[in-house]
Amino acid sequence: MFTSAAEAVLPLSRPAGQWRVHKFGGSSVADATCFRRVADILEADPEPRLGVVLSACKGVTDSLLGLVVLAEARDPAVAEKLAAVQHKHAGIAAELLGAAERDAFVAQLAEDCRDLAGLLQAVALLRRAGQDIRDLVSGYGEIWSTRLFSRYLRERNRRPGEVRWMDARDVVVVEWSALGPAVQWEASQQRLDALVPATGFQGTLVITGYIASDARGIQTTLGRNGSDFSGSIFGALLAASEIIIWTDVDGVLSADPRKVPDAQVIDSLSYNEAMELAYFGAKVIHPQTMAPAVSREIPIWIRNTFSSDKAGTQICANPTSTLAVKGITSIEDVALVNLEGAGMIGVPGTAQRLFGALRDAQISVIVISQGSSEHSICFAIPAVQAEAAEQAVRRAFDAELREGQIQRVEVTLGCAILAVVGDGMAGTHGVAAKVFSALGDASVNIRAIAQGASERNISVVIDGRNSARALRAVHSGFYLSPNTISIGLIGPGVVGRVLLEQLATQLDHLRSEARLDLRVRGIASSKQMYLVDGEVDLSRWREDFTANAVPLDLDVFEKHIHADHLPHAIIVDSTASSDVAARYTRWLGAGIHVVTPNKKANSAPLAQFHGMHRARREAGSHYLYEATVGAGLPVIQTLRDLRQTGDTLRSIEGIFSGTLAYLFNRFDGTQPFSAIVADAKARGYTEPDPRDDLSGMDVARKLTILAREAGLDIEMSEVEVESLVPASLQDGTPEAFMAGLPAFDAVMAQRLAEARAAGQVLRYVARLDMANRKATVQLASLDGTHAFAHMALTDNIVRYETARYCDNPLIVQGPGAGPEVTAGGVFGDLLRCAAFLGAKL
Repeated sequence: MFTSAAEAVLPLSRPAGQWRVHKFGGSSVADATCFRRVADILEADPEPRLGVVLSACKGVTDSLLGLVVLAEARDPAVAEKLAAVQHKHAGIAAELLGAAERDAFVAQLAEDCRDLAGLLQAVALLRRAGQDIRDLVSGYGEIWSTRLFSRYLRERNRRPGEVRWMDARDVVVVEWSALGPAVQWEASQQRLDALVPATGFQGTLVITGYIASDARGIQTTLGRNGSDFSGSIFGALLAASEIIIWTDVDGVLSADPRKVPDAQVIDSLSYNEAMELAYFGAKVIHPQTMAPAVSREIPIWIRNTFSSDKAGTQICANPTSTLAVKGITSIEDVALVNLEGAGMIGVPGTAQRLFGALRDAQISVIVISQGSSEHSICFAIPAVQAEAAEQAVRRAFDAELREGQIQRVEVTLGCAILAVVGDGMAGTHGVAAKVFSALGDASVNIRAIAQGASERNISVVIDGRNSARALRAVHSGFYLSPNTISIGLIGPGVVGRVLLEQLATQLDHLRSEARLDLRVRGIASSKQMYLVDGEVDLSRWREDFTANAVPLDLDVFEKHIHADHLPHAIIVDSTASSDVAARYTRWLGAGIHVVTPNKKANSAPLAQFHGMHRARREAGSHYLYEATVGAGLPVIQTLRDLRQTGDTLRSIEGIFSGTLAYLFNRFDGTQPFSAIVADAKARGYTEPDPRDDLSGMDVARKLTILAREAGLDIEMSEVEVESLVPASLQDGTPEAFMAGLPAFDAVMAQRLAEARAAGQVLRYVARLDMANRKATVQLASLDGTHAFAHMALTDNIVRYETARYCDNPLIVQGPGAGPEVTAGGVFGDLLRCAAFLGAKL
């Protein structure tokens, strides 16, 4: 009677815990350097008794199986390919071994290759090779790697005791069945005990992986991943304290790193968690491989040969990890089959008939989901079996389909299954909610849901096209800060530069105190962009930008910032570009949040403006633009609060230009107006061309923004603007303008004198009359008691008159210009956006 590998092995026949078993994969023994690294690892292990299982050198098993295929085709290249395999091993031996050991190994290798050549010649004559031939040929890889390594380790002479080569064919007896190779534990234990006594031996066994013998003594293999299985088998036979699987990754990862760049090493897993992850496609040790270790509760470690200092992942009966979710993985190329009909409700045996039909058709079901109404049953299967499954179901329910008791058998191709696995999910509130919320935020639709009673696994069927995005979104929800935000900054000029400086001082604090992970991953100027996969080093971004920037491509910039593996993306536009603002609709529609002080989008033609906000609403994106009016002052938020709390807005008055506020605060008749403009320009208070300030168009743009925020559909062209630029000076260079401006000082002096005569002051004021839908921007004479008459030099001020604030209007006042306060306003919007996305600030 043969036992399955998954069944319990025999009781221990030797003391437990006196051996440690190491298994090294093909990448770990790829060349001479790798062999040296493996020897270093083993020599650093203080355990006096080691079992060391090796795979074939990287690529050798495939090469050997390829020889069989060539021989079947009578391809003359078979001799050349065999010589290449021989040369590879002889070359490694030449690098590692002294003359005597090398010559002995090479002579044995040559003899094996002659035997192989004869065997392949027989295959060529027959034009076919049975499985026994393939097993025999492919098994040479492990024989050669272990013979070579045992000679090398013995020659180094740094391990205690003897170094003994062990041929697993002399120990492991298996019998193949439909479930795979079943280890014959009693026979295998007896053979090992005869070769290595239970007590007394100290040293290192170098053991061939992958190969074994059947009950007749004929060589066979343990199938793909067979060397891992060998490690587990010898761990059980030797009653090892632990089994260490050495590979080329740092441990079991929380997701496939090819799809999720932020995948992390899981510190520890239970056997059941590892099996669930492996079933759903994760690169974990195969469940069958673990079975012998599970039976004796031997911990299994997954570690990296190339980073042996890293702890790796422990798979054991009682893991210590505090993570509720251990991994997120997916199965691609899945079909979803749905059986639906009113005639199924309350009818016993429907599910039995359905799955019996699938069993008879030898179709494997991955996931099953059934509603409590019993109106439908859906299940997921490999896509290649979709047609056969549909036919099997239709045959099984042919009568019900013809009679209308079952309405449809529907097959949906192109699906994928996303699985979230973790023992800690059981009884933990909010896990499922986090999964579904992450998928919803990523705009991934769920077609079916399955969760077992153990609560160890939540599986969802989704559109296969969304697989990578879904995997990244859910992974980020559990393994990144839930508030990780990918940020792209366009416009590292005056304001953008200061914003980066402000961010640099606060990132560590935000991460430690608020778990807010703001990652600036791209910076773009008008002609170049600098992109990084991780995040920009803000302490040296200028140098890195200069050294690494590439020509600007906003499509590439957008795709990079909107990375699937990060939960959220924000583009900060610190330019004054209409072309950049025109992209907001696309960005917001794609789920990218936008934060900006750029006024061009909110004062654009109404069709563009409404289209942008429609895209924002449909995608659920956030668009924050407080700094477009009043820099860091809460001008827009105050207006929004008034309206959203039911107040009725009557009028808005304001001084929205710090430059013009400065000019008219200074213009008291002691100096000509042109001299004050020249002084302001020299101080950097004006734009390089002061006409940009004096034209009043910037103020008109801000008033348009507030009017629209107040609920008026108003075009900027409807704003009546009084320009302070004389008509004769509208054209020409800034220098020509400044040279010609003194000719108009008398006009401005006259305006000032008239205002003073009436006990008034001059201020450049924007006004919005809600009742009459009238917007004006002009130089106004205000009473000396007016709120705008006495203000700091460069302040902005806005005055809201509402139904609530009528006798005493609400005023917001403060610095409304300058890079520091504007950047601070943008930073504030960034933090508000993060709060909308769930950050606890």
